[in-house]
Amino acid sequence: MQAAPSTIDEGEVAKFEAMAAEWWDPNGKFKPLHMLNPCRLDYITSQIAAEFDRDLKTDKPFAGLRILDIGCGGGLLAEPMARLGADVVGADAAEGNIPVAQVHAEQSGLDIDYRHTTAEALAEAGEAFDAVLNMEVIEHVASPPQYLTACRQLLKPGGLHLCSTLNRNAKSYVVAIIGAEHVMRWLPRGTHDWSKFITPDELFELLREAGLDPVDRKGFVFNPITWSWSLSERDLSVNYVTASVKRQDS
Repeated sequence: MQAAPSTIDEGEVAKFEAMAAEWWDPNGKFKPLHMLNPCRLDYITSQIAAEFDRDLKTDKPFAGLRILDIGCGGGLLAEPMARLGADVVGADAAEGNIPVAQVHAEQSGLDIDYRHTTAEALAEAGEAFDAVLNMEVIEHVASPPQYLTACRQLLKPGGLHLCSTLNRNAKSYVVAIIGAEHVMRWLPRGTHDWSKFITPDELFELLREAGLDPVDRKGFVFNPITWSWSLSERDLSVNYVTASVKRQDS
């Protein structure tokens, strides 16, 4: 059987390889993700709890669920999922991220299966998950349609796919490129390519074409006064997140 072509963009991988050692520094190059993480986790945990009828107030509410964090980086999402009781696989195309994630998980007393691999390779190996976390990755891949198809293949029937990215409009260019990279210097210049940003309508269509049924989308909105992020029903103008479900017959 011929191996599925990779959607890895080597240039994008190299950017994150160069920053791997800083994943757990809240004031380092991943400061924006540390600031956003509580808001991301609020959405992720509420969607998983609703889809699988879990009570977040209980101990280990995600016990019995197998979750993939694709593009796991240093483990900022994988670790909370493990603490909630899930069986977690963290995968990343940037090899340098994996030992950073492994060491931090070990120091935190968490058992997480971290792998230097791709969505396509996992799908080809027949891996299956109840939920796939695909957060801030799709804007860095070479082929979003092919990548989302691999993510769908990785889900069990009825499984949940959570995907966040950046909208493509004038505001997102000003905020995410000029603001975050040039003015605030939260990220190294060139971290993002605005032309790879995806509008919510485009992402919903890509999800449908990949065999997923979109069920929700929300905006991540930054408040410069309170210096915090929140979820928004209406404002998807820059950062946003989607939830979709794999059809039972696919």
